[in-house]
Amino acid sequence: MQFSLVSGEAAPVSGELLVIPLFEGELGDSAPAPLTAADSALEGRLRAAATQEGFKARPDQSFLMHTLGKLGSDRVLLLGLGNRARFQPEVLRLAAGRAAKAAQRLKATAVGFRVPATDDAAMAVRAVVEGLELGVYRFDKYKSAAREDKGGPKLTRATLSLPQGTERSRALDDALHLGLKLAEAVNWARDLVNEPPNVVTPIKLAQAAQQAAKEGGLTAEIGGRKEIERLNMGMFLGVTAGSVQEPRLIHLVYTPKNAKDAKRAPLALVGKAITFDSGGLSLKPTEGMVEMKTDMAGSAAVLAAMKVIGSVVKPPFPVHAFIGACENMPSGTAYKPGDILTARSGKTVEITNTDAEGRLVLGDMLTWACEHEPSAIIDLATLTGACMVALGNYIVGAFGDDDDTVNSVLTAARAAGEEMWRLPVSDLQKDALRSEVADMKNSGERWGGAINAALFLKEFVGNTPWVHLDIAGPSNSPKERGYLNKGGTGVGARTLVELVRRRATELASQPEPAKAPKAAKAPKAARASRPARSPPRSLRASEPRGLRAHA
Repeated sequence: MQFSLVSGEAAPVSGELLVIPLFEGELGDSAPAPLTAADSALEGRLRAAATQEGFKARPDQSFLMHTLGKLGSDRVLLLGLGNRARFQPEVLRLAAGRAAKAAQRLKATAVGFRVPATDDAAMAVRAVVEGLELGVYRFDKYKSAAREDKGGPKLTRATLSLPQGTERSRALDDALHLGLKLAEAVNWARDLVNEPPNVVTPIKLAQAAQQAAKEGGLTAEIGGRKEIERLNMGMFLGVTAGSVQEPRLIHLVYTPKNAKDAKRAPLALVGKAITFDSGGLSLKPTEGMVEMKTDMAGSAAVLAAMKVIGSVVKPPFPVHAFIGACENMPSGTAYKPGDILTARSGKTVEITNTDAEGRLVLGDMLTWACEHEPSAIIDLATLTGACMVALGNYIVGAFGDDDDTVNSVLTAARAAGEEMWRLPVSDLQKDALRSEVADMKNSGERWGGAINAALFLKEFVGNTPWVHLDIAGPSNSPKERGYLNKGGTGVGARTLVELVRRRATELASQPEPAKAPKAAKAPKAARASRPARSPPRSLRASEPRGLRAHA
């Protein structure tokens, strides 16, 4: 969709649909200029009709009226934002999503949107852009009716009118650009999640990662089974053993152009990528298996975030993405309950449930990520149904014992409009993973299932600050809501981008460390006696010399 900004609260905006968001109480004497102007053009009928229909600008309320040619737009849509004192940008984002869906139903090709006056104009602009772009998303490529209607009218243009006293600026243009690129990336992730598992295989996901790298200016290394074996990722190899689909090891890297920045400790992002999870020999029931094409939603969010991080945010520190993609299938070669797998870290794991497979692949990915000495690790995974039982369909469970890192993720999530709730990682539950024959089990008792899974992952991060995000519920929306459709949501991508943006801002605000005085040159003999430096990590004996690129 094409977006443009115009200054002036009552400035004319083009479009078949004029959208005016309102806070509670603004339908009366305190009406903002856009509503007053539209009501005046309609001879006072707009506010009168809205009042008669019970519109009070509550959240989720809307009122649509035909202008009968008395305005530049065919119709005007009033959207409720609720109480101004409780306003968050997510309220506006959801409202803009509703406007996009209304425009689609009306077959409008252009909308004019009056951006409401808020404390942060840039966040408001970004919320509107994201809401509209996310709201027009549809996944209907496999429907005959959609193919027949391919040439029909679609919403392709939006003009945003800024509130009174707010002039167009570089900051607002940047907010619009970020919001658009981020929403486009999230929609791309939604496509990956919504595609059937016979389309998005591990190989296809690796190709998507290469596409993301190309668009984001990243480097991509894609490895196959030989590279996984060379890295001694026994848990990853165990999970993929039952499938005819070849696994893929994916490593994307954003590196700042500044040589000094490139040497900073990287931020590591890890995404779960089980492209189909049958449960393995611990087979899921049919109703529990249908949606298991979405078990790679964590990796889709990570890839979407990396596209935006590399092309728009460009932080002054490296960012790495680590993904192990495979299927979990039953067969004569599948791993079995009772098997003992050896992780890359050297830990041994007794398999008590082959349907607790995601944590196994993630464990090897987390170990690999830690070897790159990151400043922090964030993993996203559709990990447990237990987290859905606890938090439902719209709230992400956040785990971690480094308070600063966890709080930074929660703060970024609030700013991005993705709701998260911190859950404990308590050693009181550790007994659930004790094994009589190995270092630990991959699945414990039913109680505290989400905590048990987080405790399992914690075994592979050492002392690295780490946050685990269980997105099992919010990765797939059960119904249409605001800018969401039923299906994949791309949850987590916006939080990751916001986290990187905030870390970049914090780093930029820190004063440059004072340069130490130059030391006197050492005698040649002394210099010669110094031990040789360790070779770069990529050339160490424990690492492969490079991962092959696969088509």
